[in-house]
Formats: sequence, C-alpha cells, structure tokens
Amino acid sequence: MSSAAPPLPEFAARLGDRRLFPDLAAWAYLNHAAISPLSRLARAAMGRAIGDVSREGVGAVGPWMAQRARLRAALAGFLDCEPEALALTTNTGAGIRAVALGFPWAAGDRVLLFEGEFPANITPWQQAAALFELELRFASLAPFAAPGGADLGEVEAALQAGVRLVAVSAVQFRSGLRMPIEALGELCRRYGAALCVDAAQGVGLTPLLAGSADFIAAPGHKWLMGPEGTGFLVIHRDQRLRPLLAGWLSHEDPADFLVRGPGLMRYDKPIRGSADYLEGGAPNLVGFAGLEAGLAAIQQIGRVRIFSHVQIYLDALEAGLRDRGFTSLRAPDIARRSGILSVECPAGVTAADTAAALRKRGVSVTTPDGALRFSPHWPNAHREVPRVLDTLDEALREVRGERAPTLVDIARARGLLPDAVNDVEETSNDSE
Repeated sequence: MSSAAPPLPEFAARLGDRRLFPDLAAWAYLNHAAISPLSRLARAAMGRAIGDVSREGVGAVGPWMAQRARLRAALAGFLDCEPEALALTTNTGAGIRAVALGFPWAAGDRVLLFEGEFPANITPWQQAAALFELELRFASLAPFAAPGGADLGEVEAALQAGVRLVAVSAVQFRSGLRMPIEALGELCRRYGAALCVDAAQGVGLTPLLAGSADFIAAPGHKWLMGPEGTGFLVIHRDQRLRPLLAGWLSHEDPADFLVRGPGLMRYDKPIRGSADYLEGGAPNLVGFAGLEAGLAAIQQIGRVRIFSHVQIYLDALEAGLRDRGFTSLRAPDIARRSGILSVECPAGVTAADTAAALRKRGVSVTTPDGALRFSPHWPNAHREVPRVLDTLDEALREVRGERAPTLVDIARARGLLPDAVNDVEETSNDSE
C-alpha cells in the first residue's frame, strides 16, 4: 500500500535546533547558499517514496502524482500564485532555459543582464541570443548597493532604449545583496518589458511574491532545504511561452491511452496551457518528496521568524569579522539583506585558504569568486557565533603561519603579567 501522505515530523522544527540533522559532520554548517543538508524529515519522506517504488513499482505512480499536486499547491501558496502557474523542474537553470528558449522573441530583441550574476542566469540568455539573434546588454550592480536605496536609472535608460526582457537574481550569490524585485517589476511593466528572476538565493528566506515578476525560477536544494535535482518555475498569467521544451506528458490527457483502452494514442492533442506542461517526462518522485518536507519545516517555523533569526546571527558574526580586519559586503539597509554574509579577507590572507582551514575545524563555508561566504539557516543557533569566531582565529593563525598563543601570551594580552615576568617566562620557554 502506498504511503504518499504529507510528511509527519518526528518532532517539530525549531529555530536554532539541529536535532533534525544528526549526521551533519560540520558543527557549524554555514553553507545553505550552496547546498542545504537533508533533515530527518526530508530523508523520511524520501525513504517512503523509495519504499513505495520498491514495493509497488508502477503502482506507486498514481498516489505520488497526488503528492506532486500537493507540493505544487504548497509552493504556490508560499509565493502567492495559482498552482496552475507553477511547474516543478530539476533546478533553477532548467526554469531559466525554459524562458530563454520559449519566450516569443523577434530578431533584434534586447535582453538586459547584470555584471557579476551567477552563470546560471547568463548562459541561457547567451544561447538564446545566438539562436534568436538577440542583443545582450549588461548593467552594473553597484547602483543597487548604494546607501539610501537602489538607483534604477541605468535600468530605466535601458528600458527606454527598447529592452524586451530583464533577467536578474533576487539575491546576488557573491555579496548577498537583495535586489528590489518589486520596484524592478513595476519599472518593467511601465515599459512593456518582462522580468525574469533567478530566485536561487531568495526563495525560502527572503520575501518574494510571484506577482512581482513575470517569471521566477528557483531550486529546492538551497534555502528550501530539499534535495538537489528539484526546483520550480512560476509563469505569470499574462505570459505565454512557446512550448519548445514540451514532452509526451505535456499534452492534455497524455496517458489515457495507457489505461483506458485502444485507439486513444494520438499525436495531435494540444499542449496544456498551464505551466506544468514543462513537466513533460517522468518526474523526480523521490526528490519532490524531500522538497515537500523541507518546505513544510520552513512553513512550520515561519519565513519571517527565520529571516529575523538569521539576521541576528549574521549581525554578531559580521561585527566579529570586522574586528578581525575583514571587509563586509553585506548591505547596510535591511531591505537589501539576505541570508548571506560575504566578506573580503585582510591583506595576506586568501578566502580559499581560510575556508579550507575552517572546514578542517568543522565550520562549513564557501568562496564564491574570491569572497568568504557565510550562510546560516534556521537550524543554526546564535550561540555558535563566538565559537565560529574563535575557530576563525585558529584558522587565520594557520593560514598566516603563526604559532598558537601560549598561556603567557594570553595573560600578557589581558594585562595579568608584568613585563619582567613575561620576559623571564619567555626566556625559560626558549631554553626548554
């Protein structure tokens, strides 16, 4: 008997509580902007799916189709759109490629991109430009990080010049800068252009509503805390893509010839008008089960509470990093902040070496384009921060080739020993 039912937590997800991650090796996992570890809830849901397929084979397909419909509805509710506007995909890039290849282009159309974007939001547009004879333009991200609010002047000038579509990330992967998606959407609508959002670093933590853009693509394995190989694309009701990526399951009633009798297999059935026409083949049954569980934990705690929890963590961490000579790339304006704190290292220290030394000590971070990036989520406790900073001190000493401080060094730094005692002690240590 199939068990495609909503995930039942063994115990509730709670802020700062990582008991749902008993196998997580890093004691401070600060890499959710890369890949989130799977919780016990996600693993249990995926295990139920695997068990059903193991027992039932094709018999598991029907019940788990209901699970996908439930997941689609939950994601749509999270983004405030209709389920028919949302297609389940394999990752962010799959959604962006669907837009880039399916948008009703005309030769000479212009697309506005941004310098410093993650390649997943550049490559599909380059391919579309080559295929449809489009013109790509690039704008700077600098005006969006300026104190006092984002400057949309360069974007508006490009729109006035006839840009057809603007492609931007909701949150920049290197700096963590949250872009003003609502304002960009309003500006695009004013000039009759479409807005396509790469929400890889946004959905699950920062506020983002489907109505603010024409297209929103996101993965499941980052802030939604599902497995890799899952994602979604939201298509605004006013937009229609050419179904170049349609598959056999994209038609109306695509599988009735398999179950209802002979004579029903036709090649002229229309492609569905809902976004799920993009789900044109066998789905990631196991992965979507895990994604539903990851989303359920976030909804249980509440996105607003999680965002506040993460900002408190990053506030304390940022202060400690600045005290150690790091330069923060985090926006001063809370409206431009995300779940990412990236810093540039002091002179003589590289992000790659520092990250390697931290990982060796149980702190998981990453280094996008030479920055040192920290990205906590709801399981990270605020009490981790002092230990993370102490561990960073150890890592920096290793990177710089310095010896570890002795008890005498610590006492001297705290003013507990007179200079004469220090000198005697150091001489004694040297002779030993």
